[in-house]
Amino acid sequence: MSDGLNMADMFGKMMEMQQRMAETQESLADVTVTAEAGGGMVKVTANGLQRVTGIKIDPDAVDVSDLELLEDLVIAGVNKALEEAAGVAKEHMSKAAGSFLPPGMDLGQLGL
Repeated sequence: MSDGLNMADMFGKMMEMQQRMAETQESLADVTVTAEAGGGMVKVTANGLQRVTGIKIDPDAVDVSDLELLEDLVIAGVNKALEEAAGVAKEHMSKAAGSFLPPGMDLGQLGL
């Protein structure tokens, strides 16, 4: 009966996709993005796992009489870096799963 073979093939493909997705997830730790805020006064680096790995602050951005501005720049930089990291992660995961998914299926529906 060919249905059994199709199910076995589908299960094998799912296992292969799961392995490929896990490998891609692990590799995202090595992918980095850097975002700037305040015209480069604050630079935030994040990895593909959406973890902040570095923050550089231009000394000219530090004004003790206006720490609120610096705080806002750091928040803006972190949010921008995390958004970019999420986009890179989604792109990598989509590529990893793409060959296994039916045409037109969006991983966004699965939270990926």
